[in-house]
Amino acid sequence: MLYSDFCCVAPCAFMITISKEDYLKAIVRAEAEGQAAIPAALAQGLGVTRPAVTAALKRLAKDGLLRVTKDGSIRLTDEGRAIAQRTIFRHHLIERMLMEIFDMPWYAVHDEAERLEHAVSEAFEKKLVEKLGSNDICPHGNSYHILSDAERRKRGLCLLHEAQAKKKYRINAVYERDRKLLEFLDQHGIRPGTQVSVQSQNYDSTVSLLVADQPVRLGFSAAKRIWVNSLP
Repeated sequence: MLYSDFCCVAPCAFMITISKEDYLKAIVRAEAEGQAAIPAALAQGLGVTRPAVTAALKRLAKDGLLRVTKDGSIRLTDEGRAIAQRTIFRHHLIERMLMEIFDMPWYAVHDEAERLEHAVSEAFEKKLVEKLGSNDICPHGNSYHILSDAERRKRGLCLLHEAQAKKKYRINAVYERDRKLLEFLDQHGIRPGTQVSVQSQNYDSTVSLLVADQPVRLGFSAAKRIWVNSLP
């Protein structure tokens, strides 16, 4: 999706609040990550109570942004999805701005963008696009068009815990919503674009790597959040 596509989104007949944007964005992310977009999952992901989610979904349904099916799953309308994608796009722009213009560490930009994305006006968004260019990859290696696991695999990617021993890989993307994970990876020189050599997949579910000729051992919880592509 390009900037011009966002400009075609019709103005809403109701107020778009930070809360509404967060809920719509969370639903799109849940879909892409293969999770069932149901109230229980949203409550856990957003750190709110089930009653709060129920009330929010009723408001979003009343606004025509989603519908809840008989089995309890959530389906976004075209308008709801457009708002979610625009919020994600602005988040992406803010992350790039913080890193590329203000030299903020790549592992710190997600949390800042979560706060700032809601304050971006159309005019500022346009300026950011002009300044940063059309690159659609954020500092964590993810596109603002969120890819599902299946889509990533179609592009030849796999998770690090699935990588073959004695082969070289390049870090393609990492899970961005865990600041401690990102800081841990940064400490070991692991970030998008880094080349690693997988030494072994171990019995205890850890992965032994060489990163810049230095041995690194990652646990399963970290390795399952890193997408890689194989190198010749």
